[in-house]
Amino acid sequence: MKRFTDYLETQSFGLCSTLAQKWGFSTRSVRLSFVYASFFTFGSPVVLYFAGAFWMNVRRAMRQQRSTVWDL
Repeated sequence: MKRFTDYLETQSFGLCSTLAQKWGFSTRSVRLSFVYASFFTFGSPVVLYFAGAFWMNVRRAMRQQRSTVWDL
């Protein structure tokens, strides 16, 4: 099971783990709350997840392109 979760972590967006680290929660609780919210609201948090993952990847790409502030 550990190999499976590690594979998912490396291949997925990592939004839940990033949010958990920022907010100081455990990654498992953030993931479970996302899954429960998806079931109760018929999948509408999935749209928010993809929007957050898109924004996180855009920010990551912006950081990789510029090494200093003067590289605008």
